[in-house]
Amino acid sequence: MLIIPTQIAERLATGELIAAIAQELESNEVLMLAWMNKQALLNTIETRRATYWSRSRNSLWIKGESSGNFQEVSEISYDCDGDAILLKVKQSGSACHTGEKSCFHNEVALS
Repeated sequence: MLIIPTQIAERLATGELIAAIAQELESNEVLMLAWMNKQALLNTIETRRATYWSRSRNSLWIKGESSGNFQEVSEISYDCDGDAILLKVKQSGSACHTGEKSCFHNEVALS
């Protein structure tokens, strides 16, 4: 039986989306941020393939389903408020739809 922590389950039960951060297992590089609903989280736990909720398509999507750049999930943790999930993943290929390894490749110059 899959057990979702109470804080997360309560949010997901109301239809709220949870921020999901994908981080490379070996390097700890932050790869991307996406959204999960209850089914996306359950699918991710069951299959160990990162599954997210697409707000634009209004449907589930498995990362890499069309690109081949899958995320194999090794660890899942959540923050102290229960409003964000951290996925430690083994990324095949790039995580960003632009072809970059990480979606966080645009730096802001600090003065």
